[in-house]
Amino acid sequence: MSTEKQQEQPNNPMHGVKLVTILEELIAHHGWDGLAEKINVNCFKSDPSIKSSLTFLRRTPWARDKVEHLYLRLIRKKK
Repeated sequence: MSTEKQQEQPNNPMHGVKLVTILEELIAHHGWDGLAEKINVNCFKSDPSIKSSLTFLRRTPWARDKVEHLYLRLIRKKK
């Protein structure tokens, strides 16, 4: 990420972070089972994949919001 982009929204930890990156980090940390326990959606439970999860999350704002909040908690915990 360029410093110019960081200066546009310096206090927004989600700025410039792609949904696929968020999902990959959550899976790496929690695994599919852990993610399904924290966010109760079928795309994490039944034959989960990055592709199907991204499709679902892009079409379902409430689920994407939950994923983004879980990611924010994860990055705050890492600091």
